[in-house]
Amino acid sequence: MKSPMIAALATCALVLSACGAGGAAGQDEVNADGKVVLEVAMDAGLEQNAVDAFNERVAQFEKAHPDVDVRPREYTWTAATFTSQLAGGTIPDVFTVPFTDGRGLIERQQIADVSALVAKLPYAKSFNANVAKAGQATDGKQWAVPIAAYGQALHYNRTLFAQAGLDPDDPPSTWDEVRSAARQIAARTGQAGYAQMTTDNTGGWILATLDYARGGRLETVKGDRATATIDTPELADVLEQVRAMRWDDNSMGANFLYDWAGINQDFAAGRIGMYVSGGGNYGNLVTQNALKPRDYGVTVLPLTGDRDAGVLGGGTLAVVSPKTGEKTRAAAVEWIDFFYLGKLTDRHAAVLNAKTQAESGQPVGTPDLPVLDRATYDAQQKWIAEYVNVPVAQLKPYTSRMFDQPLVPEPARSTQDVYKLLDNVAQTVLTDQGADIPALLADAQSQAQALLDRG
Repeated sequence: MKSPMIAALATCALVLSACGAGGAAGQDEVNADGKVVLEVAMDAGLEQNAVDAFNERVAQFEKAHPDVDVRPREYTWTAATFTSQLAGGTIPDVFTVPFTDGRGLIERQQIADVSALVAKLPYAKSFNANVAKAGQATDGKQWAVPIAAYGQALHYNRTLFAQAGLDPDDPPSTWDEVRSAARQIAARTGQAGYAQMTTDNTGGWILATLDYARGGRLETVKGDRATATIDTPELADVLEQVRAMRWDDNSMGANFLYDWAGINQDFAAGRIGMYVSGGGNYGNLVTQNALKPRDYGVTVLPLTGDRDAGVLGGGTLAVVSPKTGEKTRAAAVEWIDFFYLGKLTDRHAAVLNAKTQAESGQPVGTPDLPVLDRATYDAQQKWIAEYVNVPVAQLKPYTSRMFDQPLVPEPARSTQDVYKLLDNVAQTVLTDQGADIPALLADAQSQAQALLDRG
């Protein structure tokens, strides 16, 4: 039986938010051979060839770092489980979070301050400034490392397009065309012409995306004051089109409670003609949902032409648990450099990663937006050209224009909480034919402002 003192110390080590361990290092774990143990996040639900590819990368890292014992642990961020995982200390030493979580985790010291280690990386000053902000403290120090960035895109099933008499090489470029194509797909194939996420905060994420594409925003920030801007003509227009597609056109299928994993699965299975998600989602669709490459198409998000219209952008940060000791933190940043960023910045690492991925059947050359400068991105693409195995021609409606669209960051304040509010709005419009859209927006506006006022 543990003594009360030992139990109290154990509790402090686990309840990160209460102990504020982000600045001071914890204790290193060492194995029987004297190696520093480093637990690293591996996406949950990967198919075996993807697991094999991950383990091969682990072996490569350990060969280059013989004093480190890397132990993969399955982990995928979800809004519903992250807070309890964080408080319970059940997250790996190196894990990933969305851009929207970065500032809050830093302010609450729920992640380790590895900024001094990050500053020593040779490309530390080459991060895209807009991207890097998501992982910086108020003093500009880089506590969290941006490893992937995205702009939202319209994904579509080329096979369903062809079956519906639509041209897969000429996808919709306006929201009216999206509606028309969805109606035609539903009528001629019996599948959902268009579907939309609505749960686990993804409903708000997608409504924000569609709002941005029409020139709207969910909030404005002036100094320390954030003002909700949900009850607007732009967001009302979004919901009116969703309502029309659902109830007038009957083009959105029968599932109105999609989360990210669920909509990916149904899209990959050929049950959805179009949906909106991050532009680089092809890799997840292939490795986790067995997407048939010949079915896949992607294009840039339609914008209204309004001068404020833009593409919602975000991404993923690699962070380090505050429970880690100094040696573990050093190993963690070396892992982040090797696994996530080396393949973007170092020719040998880029080629080795691409070769390893290609040999294990993993996608190489997916259309991800760069977290570093354009020159670095272009060089990396040339290094890996011989290993690219994705349907490049089918990605061109997106890749040929993805750098031309204005990217707008996600809302900066109470992001996930506001998204959660909007989940309910999206679900109500899709499940209640008589939904009062003005009333829904007015209520969401009031609740969002209360959240913003609390900070």
